[in-house]
This record gives sequence, C-alpha cells and structure tokens, in this order.
Amino acid sequence: MSALVAVLAGGRGRRMGAPKPLAELASAPLVERPLAAAAAAGLDAVVVAKAGTPLPPGPTAWREPDEPVHPLLGLVTALGRAGGPVVAVACDMPFVPPGLLARLAAGPEQAVVARGRLEPFPARYEPEWLPALRAALDREAPVRTALEAQQPATIAFDDAAALRSVDTPADLAAAHDDLVGRR
Repeated sequence: MSALVAVLAGGRGRRMGAPKPLAELASAPLVERPLAAAAAAGLDAVVVAKAGTPLPPGPTAWREPDEPVHPLLGLVTALGRAGGPVVAVACDMPFVPPGLLARLAAGPEQAVVARGRLEPFPARYEPEWLPALRAALDREAPVRTALEAQQPATIAFDDAAALRSVDTPADLAAAHDDLVGRR
C-alpha cells in the first residue's frame, strides 16, 4: 500500500529564531521543498503543524495539539488521520529526494540507514505502530528510539547530505548556497 507523505512542521524553530515552515529558501518557503519532492514522487502530502504555526497558502494542513512540542506528536496525529502508512519528513529537509520518498511509500522498507544509523526522517510509519508511538510520546522518548523499537526494514542510503536538516540561519544560508551552486 502506498503511503501518504506527512511533512512535520510542529516545532518551535528556536534555533532558527522563527518558525521554519516560512523560512525563505531560494525564494520559496522552506516547507515547500519537501512538499515538492512528494509531488515529484507522485505522492499525496499534508503538512502537520500546530494551530499557530504559520504556513504558506495551498497545502492541506492537519493541525496537531499545541502540547507537547515533540515530533512524535506529529507522527501520532498523521497516523491517526491517514488511515494507512505515513512517510514522515521534516519541513526543514529541503534536499530529500523524491525517489527516496517514493521508495519508502511503496514499502515494504520503512526506514533509512545513513551514516551508519537509523534515520527517523524520512521514514515510513505503519498504522499498527500507533499504540507504541503513543506510549513513546507519553514518555517523551526520542523519535529514533521509538522507530528502532519497531525493528523496521531498512534501506541503505549513501547520500547523507540529502537528509540534512536546516536548523539555524547558518544552515539556511548554506542550503541556499548549495541550491544556487546546483543550478
């Protein structure tokens, strides 16, 4: 079964100094890059964010509760609404390849191993994992720990730079330079 792509955007953006979804990267909001990757892969996508998180017009938004601020909340919200598997990607991952999203959506592999470790984003989260993810959220467990507990089938992925996130203004500037250099 193909999966829905859930772009998680419920964080505070403290290190960025502002909400990440609207941070401008190459003349577009940061959140639009993973949404475009999902579209290029032929996948439906939604943004999962807090009610007060500013988002650009256009994408379907599913609102998560205001508390706690934890990426597992976005996963639990997406899985609870999707009715099937979800490929979760962070809104601050501008280089995630469409082909990787498509491969995860098609399954059966659920996670990526890059740099010798399991990566929680992007990853495919299964509906039957929802009770365990809720329990992990209650404990405020790290996402990687919650994913590892599911013992997912994995894909080896060598392009670790494609999975990097943009967490600070310096990261945003470097991502901009990388994009301009790729043109």
